[in-house]
Amino acid sequence: MSAERPAPRAYHYLDLITAAFVAVLMISNVASCKFVQLGPFTFDGGTILFPISYIFGDVLTEVYGYRAARRVIWTGFGAAALMAGTFALVGALPPAEGWTNQAAYRAILGSTPRIVLGSLVAYWAGSFSNAWVLARMKVWTGGRWLWTRTIASTLVGEGVDTLLFVAIAFLGAQPLSLLLRTVLSNYVFKCGVEAAFTPLTYRVVNALKRAEGVDAYDRDTVFSPFRSN
Repeated sequence: MSAERPAPRAYHYLDLITAAFVAVLMISNVASCKFVQLGPFTFDGGTILFPISYIFGDVLTEVYGYRAARRVIWTGFGAAALMAGTFALVGALPPAEGWTNQAAYRAILGSTPRIVLGSLVAYWAGSFSNAWVLARMKVWTGGRWLWTRTIASTLVGEGVDTLLFVAIAFLGAQPLSLLLRTVLSNYVFKCGVEAAFTPLTYRVVNALKRAEGVDAYDRDTVFSPFRSN
């Protein structure tokens, strides 16, 4: 007779953080259809909100561990893929008689397959890179110097994310000078947001550790993105 598995631990705030993470991801994807100029920075509109998803990712990995972060990353990936597929299907369907906004719909929500692919691949690779760096550094530092983990993981994750998205979505379709400015602006802005939010990240992480009674260390974790546990 096999031994029963212990019941999974119930957390108070993990579901809330997961929902907020997915909401930020999906809103950012829609806002990315517009390029904006903000002072010296040139970037897609989703960049205004998207760095918050990396802060959520840092909090998830720091408090709940890589396994929990992995589940949330896949949840976000599935939601983003569903959203992109739904937008594409609705755009392909013939408009109702008298509805004259088909061109506007396609201009805003009808992302090309390259943009959809770039967004999904960049999100997936960047998020897992971010979680891996933070989890490994937490073990290396013995849980000290949280700011080094959040900033270092963001430098890696955002770098992977930004380069992949711009290369897959726009290389060859937009002037190289615009793409280089976009990559640099995106990277500097996203990492700057992470650094600016470090004091708030400290407060949220410490509050969650106390409230949940957990402080995960991934000492024996298998870091493959494709593991289910």
